[in-house]
Amino acid sequence: MADVGGRVSYCALMDLKTDPKLEDFRADVRAFFENEFPKDILAKTAKGASLTTEEVRKSETALGSKGWLAAGWPAEHGGPGWSLEEQYVFDEELERAGVPTVTPMGVVYVGPIIYTFGTEEQKQRWLPGIREGREGWAQGYSEPEAGSDLASLQFSAVKEGDEYVLNGTKIWTSAAQHADWIFCLARTDNSGKKQEGISFIIAEMDRPGITVTPIITIDGKHALNQVHFDNVRVPADYLIGEEGKGWTYSQYLLGHERTSYARIGGKRKQLAHIRKIASSVPDGGNHRLIDDPSFARKLAEADLAVDGLEMTVLRVLSAVKDGGAPGKEASIVKILATETAQQITTLYLDTAGFNAQRGFADSVSPDWLEGGMATSHAAPGVSTYFGTRAQSIYGGTNEIQHNIIAKRVLGL
Repeated sequence: MADVGGRVSYCALMDLKTDPKLEDFRADVRAFFENEFPKDILAKTAKGASLTTEEVRKSETALGSKGWLAAGWPAEHGGPGWSLEEQYVFDEELERAGVPTVTPMGVVYVGPIIYTFGTEEQKQRWLPGIREGREGWAQGYSEPEAGSDLASLQFSAVKEGDEYVLNGTKIWTSAAQHADWIFCLARTDNSGKKQEGISFIIAEMDRPGITVTPIITIDGKHALNQVHFDNVRVPADYLIGEEGKGWTYSQYLLGHERTSYARIGGKRKQLAHIRKIASSVPDGGNHRLIDDPSFARKLAEADLAVDGLEMTVLRVLSAVKDGGAPGKEASIVKILATETAQQITTLYLDTAGFNAQRGFADSVSPDWLEGGMATSHAAPGVSTYFGTRAQSIYGGTNEIQHNIIAKRVLGL
């Protein structure tokens, strides 16, 4: 099938998925995760437990020492220089193995900004720590009064001599408790259009004047934070690129962020897990959930949703392979990925049954894990369900993504 009206051909899409040359590569990646990746990290993640900062570093340096943490980076910047097909296979195998999701703020978000727009000195200073997993990063975008309307941010960076003075608050900051550095969008000019006065600035998390306040979410986990800046001084060369170009850089970043949401391998792993739980005989009963027609239908619909998501991702990636960029179509992936994630995790409530009603402070506490299969998986499953509710909000709400598609893709 040829390209028609800008649509990627079916043949190109299938080449991404079925090239036999990738099988040796897949086998090497799978062998690494089965034989070399830290087993204690895999075991803890499989229980649904949160990792400590030390464990996050251990997980990511294991990938970094192999040269695989910055999987999407070109070889000229220290990445593996993989093809698009190899990156896709790697992501599939990482998720299939149950490896913790790589913290994207460094390798997916700020790293490409630095090697694309930064100076040579900045590249030498920050890229090695990112790609090796030695240094963690956080993203300072949203503010209490500027979430989806990011252009309205008021976080300020005022230049004084050879320094910038940072003031304001960032919120919903993922992994800030693990981070050594934070990159922020900051207002450096109020005189023109809102988007034109924003700059991209970096700071160490232990700079005087920075305070991190944890935000404990409904799933009982500490993944988010509020970060306060009170007259925080950073060197002027912590500005990445040109002053006033931060909005442009952030839009470059967001296209890559939204295509990274798909996580096809992880979703298939969740469905296999749910199917296993539903196929077991519950404690004190003799009716398997998998035999219930209503549940079986919902499980099949979730399978089909993942297939549809994968085909959409492959179409976008095929366009990138042919010289394009994720672009505005990445909004479609973001919507489908988050809605499919919520559809899948809702099935955990069905598998938990009445056990989902129990309150818990920790999804891996002993009183949950000592029962049978349905009981032991209830708390981690319900925790995952609650955590996934936020996916349609962060990274640009799905409502905003619908507007982008309507205006910029469909031209409405």
